[in-house]
Amino acid sequence: MKRSKFESLMSPSRLRLLQFLIGVLFLYLLFVSFEIPLVFKADSGGFFTDTLPRPLILESEEDFSYKTAPARPDNDPDLVHNPGSRSPDGNVREFKGVSGLLFNDSSFDNIGSKDELSVLHKTARHAFVVGKKLWDDLQSGLQKSDSEPEQQSQSQNKNKNQTESCPDSISLSGPEFVKQGRILVLPCGLTLGSHITVVGMPHWAHAENDPKIAVLREGDESVMVTQFMMELQGLKTVDGEDPPRILHFNPRLKGDWSGKPVIEQNTCYRMQWGSALRCEGWKSRADEETVDGEVKCEKWIRDDDNGSEESKTTWWLNRLIGRKKKVTLDWQYPFAEGKLFVLTLRAGLEGYHVNVDGRHITSFPYRTGFVLEDATGLSLKGDLDVHSVFAASLPNSHPSFDPQKHLERLSKWKAPPLPNGNVELFIGILSAGNHFAERMAVRKSWMQHKFIKSSNVVARFFVALSGRKEVNVELKKEADYFGDMVIVPYMDNYDLVVLKTVAISEYGVRTMAAKYLMKCDDDTFVRVDSVIKEAKKYGDKSMYIGNMNYYHKPLRDGKWAVTYEEWPEEDYPPYANGPGYIISSDISQFIVAEFEKHKLRLFKMEDVSMGMWVEKFNSSKPVEYEHSLKFCQFGCVEDYYTAHYQSPRQMLCMWDKLINVGKPQCCNMR
Repeated sequence: MKRSKFESLMSPSRLRLLQFLIGVLFLYLLFVSFEIPLVFKADSGGFFTDTLPRPLILESEEDFSYKTAPARPDNDPDLVHNPGSRSPDGNVREFKGVSGLLFNDSSFDNIGSKDELSVLHKTARHAFVVGKKLWDDLQSGLQKSDSEPEQQSQSQNKNKNQTESCPDSISLSGPEFVKQGRILVLPCGLTLGSHITVVGMPHWAHAENDPKIAVLREGDESVMVTQFMMELQGLKTVDGEDPPRILHFNPRLKGDWSGKPVIEQNTCYRMQWGSALRCEGWKSRADEETVDGEVKCEKWIRDDDNGSEESKTTWWLNRLIGRKKKVTLDWQYPFAEGKLFVLTLRAGLEGYHVNVDGRHITSFPYRTGFVLEDATGLSLKGDLDVHSVFAASLPNSHPSFDPQKHLERLSKWKAPPLPNGNVELFIGILSAGNHFAERMAVRKSWMQHKFIKSSNVVARFFVALSGRKEVNVELKKEADYFGDMVIVPYMDNYDLVVLKTVAISEYGVRTMAAKYLMKCDDDTFVRVDSVIKEAKKYGDKSMYIGNMNYYHKPLRDGKWAVTYEEWPEEDYPPYANGPGYIISSDISQFIVAEFEKHKLRLFKMEDVSMGMWVEKFNSSKPVEYEHSLKFCQFGCVEDYYTAHYQSPRQMLCMWDKLINVGKPQCCNMR
């Protein structure tokens, strides 16, 4: 009886319903098991952000400075999201590889055509229009190249490398040398044992026509001069810059201020000359350091020399002990007007050696800023007829630009991720497209400071686009890999450097939300701790810190001439030298706002422009101006805050001294 009752309860219809309910329950449990982990893995902007915050582990600055920054992906897009990094308004901060500076065809339309700076504004407008096209072409070109087969790319690189071989010797006749602009190109530079021979003839002396040199009184005769310059130059520089003089060899037959024939040697990097080595006819002292065993200066006959270097006491003493008198041979000055000479320049282990007509004349030690492969050209200028130039024992190969970039691409040089919260100091570094060596030197030196590694201070390079597509392609790859570059999408122009300064202000206040902003150049060494200490002195005040210039007047002639149309005033406003200065964030905000309202006055000298903008800001809110010579404009000084005109190798040398010695010491080119 009981069994029949149970069977009636388990009828087929009820059994199917029970099975359906069990299936629904199973699906629900399965759904819940997947949903719960997804919810807890939600982004910081999700529902559980406020109720379930992620744990935050605070680390000391000292501990953090010794940790390697997290590696960035090699295929970064233009905007690389950095979860957990927030701006003051609470939005997730984005690392932007492209400047957010707003510019369009209608910008500055409200500026009249009679404005003295309208030409510069038109140039800026054109540069942005061209830059937008270059950027679009670059983006489309990169997408196309990414889709090409890898084998085709390797084949192209192989063919490219095959065409970059270098001859072991180069010979040019006088007319061929003149046709090439009086420059002998050395594709792979020099190496140990390389030598260059020049056959030439100095001109006869002529009257000096430069009024700054030929200062004559009434009745005086004209100053007669003849000299020539032989220079080893680094030709691989950005357009518009003078190439560095790795060796400046300058024989002055007549016309030197000393009134005697001399040979002067020196180096020059970005218009910053080192200490000159002058050979004036006296042999180097016995206690002076030699170069590969050779003296720096040999002796030649002077009309004010009595011909005897031996004192009477020494002569009598040598005669008393029976020592034979040493026979010496006096030589004339190695160069003479209208006389043919054969000069050989040789690269030794410790420096350059110059022989004239088979006799050693002078030796010049290598300086910190340069190495042999940097010397990619020989220039001969001045009062000289060149008969022939011959270079031999040259390197057959050279680590070309592209392979060197790949060797430098190590994760430890990448920028650390953006910090949580505000940035204390943002440093914008002005750089040119093909200044890869300068940027790498900065990455390996002061950008390794513990404040930057801990992201308390953030530094970014600001570069514009080149007219050469291959430069832009390499620039974009570099920016994507290192994550420390901001591309300002306009066509690079020396007169428009000021636009990069505006871009630094925009990026510093909007992307970084920095309290203080600093601008410097890629050949400026920065003591980060000293700079931020100076800025903190002023707290929340509006301030402008740097090597200040007061009552400076525009140059109306020469290389750096400024016309009255460009600058009608007689004086510049107070301004800090461009290689390194600091401003407060409120000044940066003012600059960006004025630019976007098309009210910002532009001038081709960016440091003067900054002084002009700060002066206008100061009319409504007081600004604290601070002048310090430790923001060095030319070279390096003791206890510096910044040092300018530092070559890549000087950068590394200064960083090495700062770390190992613990004191700021210069690596001057001496």
